[in-house]
Amino acid sequence: MTRPIVLASQPMNAYAESILSRYGECRVATDMSEQTLCREIRDAVALVVRGQAPVTAAVIAAAPKLKVIGRTGVGYDTIDIPAATARGIPVVHTPGVGARAVAEAAVAFMLALCKMIPYWDEQLKGGNWNARYGIQGNDLDGHTVGIVGFGRIGKLVAELLAPFNMTVLAHDPVKDLETAQRLNVTMVEMDELLDRSNFLTLHLPENAETMGFINRDKLSRLQKGSYLINLARGGVIDSLDLVDEFLSNGHLAGAALDVFNQEPPNLKHPIFRHKNILVSPHSMATTQGAMKRIFQSMTDDMSAILDGRVPAHVVNREVLKL
Repeated sequence: MTRPIVLASQPMNAYAESILSRYGECRVATDMSEQTLCREIRDAVALVVRGQAPVTAAVIAAAPKLKVIGRTGVGYDTIDIPAATARGIPVVHTPGVGARAVAEAAVAFMLALCKMIPYWDEQLKGGNWNARYGIQGNDLDGHTVGIVGFGRIGKLVAELLAPFNMTVLAHDPVKDLETAQRLNVTMVEMDELLDRSNFLTLHLPENAETMGFINRDKLSRLQKGSYLINLARGGVIDSLDLVDEFLSNGHLAGAALDVFNQEPPNLKHPIFRHKNILVSPHSMATTQGAMKRIFQSMTDDMSAILDGRVPAHVVNREVLKL
């Protein structure tokens, strides 16, 4: 009899392997293509999804023994949830576990951009000590930040910004006025947030309502010389072309992007020629501490399902047979 397997789209950490190996041989997929996943998932009782692995209806259909899908993170847009639900397969994820890492990254990006840290590093290493006399960086102090999406991450960003003497605005369809008041945050409508902000940091989910949410009209409302930070999802910004245009004309003094609509992005795009843009490969939520917590949360919930216990975080909770 063939031993069951636990298939992962990318390597797992030691904790996940030690727990999940009780249920089958842990294997990493040869690559993350749909064709490969369909071929290698046949004997899997569990699937661990990392990165942009496409867990389509076809992949799920190719896994007759599959009992649970685990996602290392909060987003599950690459997983066909209706197909999993139709099969009665729970999909677990890890909401909030990496929130502090992302919030810290937002503040780090804001500081790196306005303090021009990459620029100064390049100048000094190039022998240009006198560059300090020609241009000056900026401050967070006395400026206004607009937080779009006042959920777990947005609230942590506001908390971390407390020592910087900034005016903090936030916009969210759900107005948590109690938390906003505690954090000295003013909840405003989107137009007011844009009109007043020097820094715009995005922490909203990607869905039908938010695709292309940051468009030409919204960027135009920002004050000239503002900074844009996106640690949400790439699709919430209309296009890289738009950000490139606003960097080129100086309306944006800088931008930081950890996420892209197409991942990995096309590095030949002209946006990557700008020296006042910071980019990272969707990695700001994957710090050592965050990944330890993410793997533990996901693994514990997958193990609970495989053992017939109640998990903590399930996307399609209706499939649980309690």
